[in-house]
Amino acid sequence: MKRILSAALAALLICSLSPAGDWPNKNINMTVPYGAGGTTDLTARSIANGMSKVLGITINVINTPGAGGSAGSLNVQNARVDGYTLLANGMLAFTTMPLNGYTEKTFREWDIWIATYAPNGIIVPKNSPYNTITDLVEAIRAKPGQITAGTAGKGSGGHFGAEVIKGVAGADYKHITYAGGGPAVQATLAGEVDFCPQLLAEYKDLVIAGEVKALACLAEDDIEVAPGKVIPSILKAYPEAKKYIPMGEVTGILVPKGLPNEVLAKLDAAFASAAKEKDFLDFAAVRSFVVIPKGRAESQAFLESFASRAAYILYDAGAVTIDPAKYGFKR
Repeated sequence: MKRILSAALAALLICSLSPAGDWPNKNINMTVPYGAGGTTDLTARSIANGMSKVLGITINVINTPGAGGSAGSLNVQNARVDGYTLLANGMLAFTTMPLNGYTEKTFREWDIWIATYAPNGIIVPKNSPYNTITDLVEAIRAKPGQITAGTAGKGSGGHFGAEVIKGVAGADYKHITYAGGGPAVQATLAGEVDFCPQLLAEYKDLVIAGEVKALACLAEDDIEVAPGKVIPSILKAYPEAKKYIPMGEVTGILVPKGLPNEVLAKLDAAFASAAKEKDFLDFAAVRSFVVIPKGRAESQAFLESFASRAAYILYDAGAVTIDPAKYGFKR
């Protein structure tokens, strides 16, 4: 009887530790480490809908803002690797977490599926005295450390946009952080900050409606957000910004390595299907996202160069003190 009980307990333990077999047999949680309404949150909700249809369960998107996106990311990193806890994140913040001292683990220790790219833009309140990107840059030069920028936090997509403006101006700004891209944009609407360098997708409708002024985009070319409504590339005013451009966020789905191959294969199939769905493609077009779906191997290869570029922008700007070379990032 003891042997039978021991064998039964061992079988139970194996089943509880392994997510394979009938996975998924319950709903999945997908953590977004920012507040609702930002680029990461919007992408996560859209791609989760498509993946849910393939997997036959519900993927619940849970917003866990804090510490520039690191709080929610670390929650998933430290969670049980059973396929029921996923992360949706922007790769700028995620890949540079080690440089900010949040973790010793790099993106290489995760399985990743890249979904979209979104460029940064620079907006100001509609009653702002700044009407061009030159106006803003000159103000930063005249009052270093006083012109405020609202972003989703250190290491976020908006923070990288602000660092580009800092590099162009040759002078610093005052960084005001919020719990996500959405709150940062709302702060700009309310006039709490002088400018917002978040991602264009987060406020495209506000630009079209004239609720904010778009001074520039951090893309190589101008972006037409509506017929006759064009946001000029920063390169028109500052060709020297070429070394930073294009700047924007790449968003994807992640899970710490360790899942069985059969579970990863199901996630591969669900992601690939979701990225081709008409609802997702329409969503991306409305938000001015570029859909760049990449599988796990492609994502890792892509991030080797993307993460290195992001790491050295932060390091060279003095925003972090840890040498990216420590984590194998190459210039």
